[in-house]
Amino acid sequence: MSLFLFLSVLQAIIAAALVGVILMQRSEGGGLGIGGSPSGMMSARGAADFLTRTTRILAILFVLMSIALAVIAASQGSDAAIESTLQRGAPAAAAPAQPAPADPVGGAVGDASAPAGKPAAAPAAPAATPAPAQ
Repeated sequence: MSLFLFLSVLQAIIAAALVGVILMQRSEGGGLGIGGSPSGMMSARGAADFLTRTTRILAILFVLMSIALAVIAASQGSDAAIESTLQRGAPAAAAPAQPAPADPVGGAVGDASAPAGKPAAAPAAPAATPAPAQ
């Protein structure tokens, strides 16, 4: 397993824990606050302090993990060309050529030979192929 994948999974776990801890805190308007009872193991104030500290630690870990992942991604980057095709495994040159969409104002896009205001000639229709005999 690569280091980048391991750190990405760890980052997702930290993010989920951070969201959970934030939602457990008692907010000004009530929210999803889950406080302890005074008769319990922790008082409401103790639980608030614990959740605040936990939030701070998880937030720091989240930021540090983000920086570490960015550094690793930048160091593993390659100078390979970016493929513009959606077909995986097929070279970019194998993609079929598409005619330029018609511009309603001045002909086909990219057609410098068409005068302004006149539409470009329609592309030739493909030759009909005979149906195979059955």
